Amino acid sequence: MQSDFQQRLILRDELQTLWQGQDIFALVQQLDGDLVRDVPGRQTLRFTLNGKAYYCKRHTGVGWGEILKNLLSLRLPVISARSEWLALNRLAELQVPSLEPVAYGERGSNPATRISFIVTRELAGKVQLDDYLRAHPRLAPKERRCLLDAVAHIARQIHRNGINHRDLYLCHFLLDTDSLASWRTGAGQVQLFLVDLHRAQLRARVPRRWQVKDLASIYFSAMDLGVTQRDIWRFLQVYFDQPLAVVVHQQRDLLAAVARRADKLYRREQRLRARGQRGQV
Repeated sequence: MQSDFQQRLILRDELQTLWQGQDIFALVQQLDGDLVRDVPGRQTLRFTLNGKAYYCKRHTGVGWGEILKNLLSLRLPVISARSEWLALNRLAELQVPSLEPVAYGERGSNPATRISFIVTRELAGKVQLDDYLRAHPRLAPKERRCLLDAVAHIARQIHRNGINHRDLYLCHFLLDTDSLASWRTGAGQVQLFLVDLHRAQLRARVPRRWQVKDLASIYFSAMDLGVTQRDIWRFLQVYFDQPLAVVVHQQRDLLAAVARRADKLYRREQRLRARGQRGQV
C-alpha cells in the first residue's frame, strides 16, 4: 500500500500477486473487457483474470463544472472511487451483503482531474429485485413479506450506522435466487446484496434529508410493482423496529416527506416515459 496526499493504492488477495510490480494505474486504464456502463467521468468494465470475473469502475475526473453544479445544489460531488471503497468496507464490517472490493486506487491532488478506480469481485447468478418482482407479480404472501423484510432490514442497518445510499432503488438490491429456493424449503435465509454505492455517504448519523431520499427511492421504485398499503405498513414496522401505531405517531412528518418525494419522483418518471426518455430507474 502506498499513500500520500496525491496517491492511494490498495490491492488485496490475489491481485497483490497478479499485479505485483506493475504500474497499476496504467494497467487499470488498459484493462481488456466488456464495457457495461459509460457515462461522463466514469466507466464500468467487466474483465476476467485467471478465470475469475471482476468489475472495475474507473473515474476519470468530473471537471470543475460538475463540481460547482453539485455544490450550488448543496450536494457533495462524487470525485473519485473513494466513497464506494469506504462504503463497501463499512458494509462488510456491518455484515450487510454487498460487493467484495479487492483493489482501489486514487491519484491526483486536483479534484476536477483526479483519476481513481475500484475493483470488485463479480456477483454471479444474482438478479435485480425489481426485475424479479416484475417477473413474479403473484408471489405467495409469505415470500413477498420475506423479500420486503430483507429490504427494510438492510435500509435500517445502513441508516442506523450512518450510511445513506443516495440511489436506494430496488434495482440496486440483487437477489440470490438460490438462497430464495433454500428458504422455501426451510433452510437458511434469503440473501439480498446492496450494490452501486459510488454516491454513498458515511457519517456518524444520517441527516433527515438523506433518510427521506433513500426511503422515497425504495417506495418510488416499488410503485409499479403492486405495492399495497399492507406492504407499506409491514416495511415501516421492520425499518423502525417499532409497533406500527408508534411509528405512525412518532414519524408522521418524516413519512409525509417520504410520500411527497416518492410522488414527485413518480410524476417525473411518467413525464420522461411520455417523452420516450429513460427515467430514474
